[in-house]
Amino acid sequence: MSQTVQAARIHAYGGPEVLQFEDVQLEAPGQGEVLVRNKVLGLNFVDVYYRRGTFPVAALPAILGNEAAGVVEAIGPGVTSVAVGDRVAYSDDINGSYATARLYAADRLVAIPAGVSDEQAATVLLKGLTARYLLKEMLPLKAGDTVLYHAAAGGVGQIVARWGKAMGLKVIGTVSSDAKAAAARAAGCSDVINYRTENFVERVMEITAGRGVRAVFDSVGRDTFKGSLQALAIRGMLVVFGKASGDLPNLNPFELAPKALQLAWPILPHYVATREQLAAAAADLFDAVARGMVDATPARVYPFEQLVQAHRDLEQRRTVGSAVLVL
Repeated sequence: MSQTVQAARIHAYGGPEVLQFEDVQLEAPGQGEVLVRNKVLGLNFVDVYYRRGTFPVAALPAILGNEAAGVVEAIGPGVTSVAVGDRVAYSDDINGSYATARLYAADRLVAIPAGVSDEQAATVLLKGLTARYLLKEMLPLKAGDTVLYHAAAGGVGQIVARWGKAMGLKVIGTVSSDAKAAAARAAGCSDVINYRTENFVERVMEITAGRGVRAVFDSVGRDTFKGSLQALAIRGMLVVFGKASGDLPNLNPFELAPKALQLAWPILPHYVATREQLAAAAADLFDAVARGMVDATPARVYPFEQLVQAHRDLEQRRTVGSAVLVL
């Protein structure tokens, strides 16, 4: 039986104002699907990319958002991995979470363990899984290694700083303001560089006694790309996973040769592609939360009705840490 749910949709790409609250029809769950009643929605910068059209949606109109925590309200044929009443979370790169309820593939849901709230799960799942593959899947980092993280006061950045410190890494962070510098230090960054007032390459070389860093994690893109390469140590890796400041400049691969550098642009879906990979990564993340290695407390909580304002704050970099929307 179908039902009417409220959703935030876009009919065209553009600014935050293109998000419109509308009633939409939701069908009963089909084979392998469940109906999830969303309770808390994650807010991520990738949502801005989809809203702007930087990343195209499959078709317009579209419901944005790809992360939430909620409860299973109904199950479709063939579903055995979850039951009605289970608390679950999801964070695949599949738009549609900006709604009071949605259909979702049962085998892509993560069980929320006891002791973890819906707010915590929606805050940490996507950002935490991203931080996890950066720290544990990209290159063999070991205690004592130094890494650089751009936009360290953001949601992923604070998780990387805290989790990295717990792993014995030295995490240098870059930020754009004194307030964000304080947040990055509180999260565990050993050194913080304000890139608006300091040359981050020069500061990295000062901090590392001229050696450079083992890895740079860069979601800023155009504005930091060339400097990130310069900040690397011999055989270092630049991991680009976003382009908040715009498309990257052209690069001749020969430019990597003098220091035998590596360049990667990973995306999360390839690191949680199977149910087994997703379950193992989520278990590792929630274990880190339980042990205090990752802080899953949202820095900002908005009512769902304030989604447009939340997007404005996100786009204008007024958010420090993670933000969620509650229904």
